[in-house]
Amino acid sequence: MAHTRSALKRIRQNERRRLRNQMVKTRVKTLVSRARQSIAAGDLEEAQLSVGEAISALDRAAERGILHRNNAARRKSRLMKRYNTAFTAPAD
Repeated sequence: MAHTRSALKRIRQNERRRLRNQMVKTRVKTLVSRARQSIAAGDLEEAQLSVGEAISALDRAAERGILHRNNAARRKSRLMKRYNTAFTAPAD
């Protein structure tokens, strides 16, 4: 256990930040999975809204440093790829 006041304060700060980061990460995962489910269901309007929400949440998490920017970019790319393949008809 830490002995100095500054170390005890640092422990309290780290715990608060850990919980805040955990909440944000959980919300991002929920929004991404909700977007994937709406894409799989084939509902264009619902998918469009949920994908937008998920991308916005990923951007915010990356901006705050909770997710690495490349991690957020990779997740957005995969989500958009899934969305585009589901809702663009082949040109025949």
